[in-house]
Amino acid sequence: MSQKILAFGASNSRNSINKKLATYAANQIEGATVTILDLNDFEMPIYSIDREKETGIPELATQFKQYVKEADGLIISFAEHNGAYSAAFKNVMDWMSRIEGSIWEDKPALLLATSPGARGAKTVLDIATAAFPFRGAKVMGSFSLPSFNQNFSQEDGITDKELSDEFHRQLNMFSTSWIES
Repeated sequence: MSQKILAFGASNSRNSINKKLATYAANQIEGATVTILDLNDFEMPIYSIDREKETGIPELATQFKQYVKEADGLIISFAEHNGAYSAAFKNVMDWMSRIEGSIWEDKPALLLATSPGARGAKTVLDIATAAFPFRGAKVMGSFSLPSFNQNFSQEDGITDKELSDEFHRQLNMFSTSWIES
C-alpha cells in the first residue's frame, strides 16, 4: 500500500520556491502517493475570535485539515517573511488550530525552508522545528537550502553535492519514520 504524502510551500507566492522544494522532496520518495497543495487555494479572512464567533470556521480550513488527516506524512517548506512564517501560512494554521485535535494530527513531518539568500530561511525553519512538536507534528527531519537560485534546478534538483547529501539524509530519516509508523 502506497504511503500518502501531503506537501506544500508555506507561502502564497504564485511562483513559490518553497512549493518547488516541497514538491521536489515529496517526489523523491519512491512509491508514495503525493498531494501538493497551494496556499493560494486556501485564502481565508484573517483569523480573529470575533470573526469565528460571527461566521464560524471557514470551510477552507476544514478542507485543509482533512488533507492533513488523510496523509501519512507531511512535507512543508517555509518561506521566511521578516524572520517568521508567512502571513498566509500563519492564518491557515490559526484557523486549523480551532478545529478539534492537534493541528498536524501527530503526523511525521519533514520541515524544509529555502530562500534566494545565503541563510536559506533558517530562522523560520528553527522556529517551526521548535514549535511543531507542540502543535502535533513528529518532526523527523529538517533541511534549509540556501541560495535557492544557485543551488536548485528544476531538472536536477539540489545541485550542490554537500547540500544534496544532507537533504537526502534528512529525507531518509523522514521516509523511514513514516514507513514504519
